[in-house]
Amino acid sequence: MASVTFEKATRIYPGGTRPAVDQVQLTVKDGEFLVLVGPSGCGKTTTLRMLAGLEEVNEGRILIGDRDVTQVPPKDRDIAMVFQNYALYPHMTVAENMGFALKIAGVKKDERAARVLEAAKLLDLEPYLDRKPKALSGGQRQRVAMGRAIVRKPEVFLMDEPLSNLDAKLRVATRTQIASLQRRLGVTTVYVTHDQVEAMTMGDRVAVLKDGVLQQVDTPRALYERPANVFVAGFIGSPAMNLLTLNITAGGVKFGNSTIKIDSAVLAKTKEKTVTVGLRPEDLVITKSDGIAVEVDVIEELGADAFLYGSAVIEGKKTDVIARIGSISSLRSGDKVFLKPQGGITHLFDVKNGARLNNDVPATAKKAAAAKPAAKTATKKVAAKPAAKKVAAKPSVKKPAAKKPAAKKK
Repeated sequence: MASVTFEKATRIYPGGTRPAVDQVQLTVKDGEFLVLVGPSGCGKTTTLRMLAGLEEVNEGRILIGDRDVTQVPPKDRDIAMVFQNYALYPHMTVAENMGFALKIAGVKKDERAARVLEAAKLLDLEPYLDRKPKALSGGQRQRVAMGRAIVRKPEVFLMDEPLSNLDAKLRVATRTQIASLQRRLGVTTVYVTHDQVEAMTMGDRVAVLKDGVLQQVDTPRALYERPANVFVAGFIGSPAMNLLTLNITAGGVKFGNSTIKIDSAVLAKTKEKTVTVGLRPEDLVITKSDGIAVEVDVIEELGADAFLYGSAVIEGKKTDVIARIGSISSLRSGDKVFLKPQGGITHLFDVKNGARLNNDVPATAKKAAAAKPAAKTATKKVAAKPAAKKVAAKPSVKKPAAKKPAAKKK
């Protein structure tokens, strides 16, 4: 196993006007599952291919462990790659496909068979070892492609959108299998996807890219609660965060017919008269008459949850708004409601550069911090009680001893 380090790695395609990957500075820890995510054309696959040695690195360097592999051929990098289109040999059986790389490397037949069988057990492919790819489902073919990578026992796994050809239900099942398998094997893994839900559910950390530039690298929870800029805020989360441009007023921002209080020190960080406010769908609640007036377009029923999709006129501009509402609701298309954030506003961004303005601690972190002192106090109290009992216990032992002579006189 080994860590992976990108040191200002840059890729400029011939004839390109700007870098496809622009000075990416990133470290993947040993045994970590890191997901590269972003919209189409953001440079995530190019970044992966640079690590694999399939794309030239024009500037900077790439390290696997302590070894500089920037100019090392792909076959000598000790990596295994799983492609989007499976890339299986149609004339070979599952066992032959999985062991082909070992055969080329000169591994003996007995060892090859043992390693293929071991990988097949991990991937539930034992019953299919004698089948050819055409006799397998999409999910089984993808597992064969993964098995071919696993048998090589590389230092790093690279996966380029391996689930994009699967149907929705199979994707959910397979992504769970991949994540649990990676944790069992403990191999450093770099995984590329455009699906942010996939990224949030699979990765130890997630790296968000836009136009070849790394925007933010953090845990899924931190990305959700503290996005570094407007792009990350709008990209991470499903449904997407509401991003509203609101006027700054005395003590806060104008929110429909009400004012939402915001610390003046935060608002002082921008010189503009407006600010971008980020509100998750779950942050908005329906009120009688406070907040912004929203006309309901669609109510999306999801069983346990329901989402309101509507539009509001904010500062003379029609804006789409999404709110999570109760699963049992009488609202219909065309209805009008008022929405207001519960608990205040937690995401503020500069309207010019999109950078985050407020650096407050997320609500979950506040709860955790508040719980720690309480735990200490409780421990002290529990420790004090036994001490009090010991002092009280000494006289209780002496008293029965003093009553013994009185019993003899009777």
